[in-house]
Amino acid sequence: MADALIHADRLWSRLMALAAIGATPGGGVNRQALSEGEIEAWRLVLAWAGEAGLEPATDAAGNLFLTLAGRNRSLPPVLLGSHIDSQPTGGKFDGAAGVLAAIEAVVQVGAAGIVPDGDVTVVAWMNEEGSRFAPGMMGSEAFAGERSLAAIRAVRDGEGTSVGEALDRLHAAFPAMARKPLGFPVAAYLELHIEQGPVLEATGRVIGVVTGIQGKKTFEVTISGAEGHAGTLDMADRRDAVAAFGRIVTALNAEIGGFDAVIKFTIGRVRVEPNAPSVVPSRVVFSVDLRHPDNAVLDTTGARLTAICHEQAGPCSVEVRPLVSAPSNDFDARLRAMITRAASDQGHASMDILSAAGHDARHLAKVCPSAMIFIPCRGGLSHVEHEWAEPAHVAAGASVLAQVLRALVAVPPGPHVPAA
Repeated sequence: MADALIHADRLWSRLMALAAIGATPGGGVNRQALSEGEIEAWRLVLAWAGEAGLEPATDAAGNLFLTLAGRNRSLPPVLLGSHIDSQPTGGKFDGAAGVLAAIEAVVQVGAAGIVPDGDVTVVAWMNEEGSRFAPGMMGSEAFAGERSLAAIRAVRDGEGTSVGEALDRLHAAFPAMARKPLGFPVAAYLELHIEQGPVLEATGRVIGVVTGIQGKKTFEVTISGAEGHAGTLDMADRRDAVAAFGRIVTALNAEIGGFDAVIKFTIGRVRVEPNAPSVVPSRVVFSVDLRHPDNAVLDTTGARLTAICHEQAGPCSVEVRPLVSAPSNDFDARLRAMITRAASDQGHASMDILSAAGHDARHLAKVCPSAMIFIPCRGGLSHVEHEWAEPAHVAAGASVLAQVLRALVAVPPGPHVPAA
């Protein structure tokens, strides 16, 4: 069945071709959101879509849509995809595998002469990664009504460029492309992704049927002190922001990071000002990423995190600004059963698995039945240049995705038969 559902060699060659855009010396990809590299990637993806007759469109949030027209275009479409932006030292498969597998599944539906009941649309969401513009998942959050477009457009990167400015450049590069409204009814959403963890590889499973995504909170913490001369200012008189940062981080790692064996606590970005060797630092800004599958634990530790920052900051002042509060969610039971059935039909060992990483599917699950398919990645490693997925695993995941898609939307030529 797998050979009829996808063209595995074409999918792999396209993955490698896309990875060449933003390729890094270490074998990875640096193709951050709304960059010139992502615009170039759009051109390549649009060329492949055009070969298959898929209709391109975008929206005000910079999401890319590629549609195979159905019989009844007034019906909500089935949506499937992921993202094509990357971390600065990202890999070839994170996000990209999901978009290209979706294109492959949809293209093969058309090649088989199947006209779906309603439209089938591949999507590449804007800024899933949040590396250039934080926090991430901007496109899917805007689509689902979780964040306002105005708030998203106001965010700036480290060079001072706003999302709004970058979005305007993206849209200017494709002036003739049709525009969809920001958010529209969706019948169902499917997303294939590498696991970004070690479970599938360790258990010898090829397909992960994702039960849900663990909850996540992110914060930006700003410690404000005062500059001073490193050679003349007495230690007792200093308001050293880095010293306060050290106390805060030590306490956070001990209490929050050690809360239980499941919690994930990360400080991933630190900025020191004025960042001069002989000046007492006046300001430290750092990020916190906090995750847990139990929403009650996430709320408790998030509140305690704020308290610890204030307790340990003196004589400096501190501001804790919440950025993201995304509770744990469950995926649609019917779609999960369809994924399990497709894996079994195709002879792939599968298992239920909770996603430890966040994905755009989290936000789509709030507006329509949604599900995810995981495939293994070597060593469980992702967000690294040597991220790797085996060609056979990519093909297996794409083929399972294609079978579920056909079960959802395929109507054989002839009299209309509603999908089961």
